[in-house]
Amino acid sequence: MALTPSNMLPVGTEAPNFELWDSVSNSIKTLNNLRGSKGTLVLFICNHCPFVIHINQTLVALGNEVQPKGVNIIAISSNDAKTYPQDGPEAMQSHAEKLNYPFPYLYDETQLVAKAYEAACTPDFYLFNADLKLTYRGQLDDSRPGNGLPVNGSDLKHAIQCLIENKKNNNPQKPSVSCSIKWKIKKI
Repeated sequence: MALTPSNMLPVGTEAPNFELWDSVSNSIKTLNNLRGSKGTLVLFICNHCPFVIHINQTLVALGNEVQPKGVNIIAISSNDAKTYPQDGPEAMQSHAEKLNYPFPYLYDETQLVAKAYEAACTPDFYLFNADLKLTYRGQLDDSRPGNGLPVNGSDLKHAIQCLIENKKNNNPQKPSVSCSIKWKIKKI
C-alpha cells in the first residue's frame, strides 16, 4: 500500500465553508452550525482505512474530552462510495453508531470539500480557532498500525490544549501519512 502524506495547508488559512449530509442525524449540516466556541477540528476519515481503524477509540475519547471545552469535532468521509461502498452514507451511519462517535460524520459525495481543504489522506486533521483560522494540521501522533507506538494523540492534543489556553503551539507539525482519499475516477 502506498502511503500519502498530508498537504499541510499554511497556518492561518480560513476554513472553507461546507454543507454536507450528516450520516448520524440524517440531516444537512454546515460548518457554521457545527463550529465550536473555542475551535473546530475537521478530520477526514473513512470506515475501512487501517490507519483510521487504528485510532478510532482515541478519536471517540478525544471528542468526549474536548467538545465540552468548546472545541467541536467534525468528521468527514470523502471516499468514492461507488468504488468503496463500505465508506458510503449507510455504512457510515452504522459505523458511527457502533463506535459511539460523539461528533457528526458527514459525507462529501462530490469530494469538493476534501479538495477545498486540500485533504489527501485518512486520517487528515485540521484544527481551527474560534475565527476559523487554521492553527494546526497534520498527524494525531507518531503511532501507526504495526509500529508498536501507543495511540495517545499527543501531537493533536497538545495543539488543542494550546488553542484552549490561547498559547502559541511551538511544537513541530508533522503531516499525517496514511491511506489516500479514494478519489472518483474521471472519465475521459
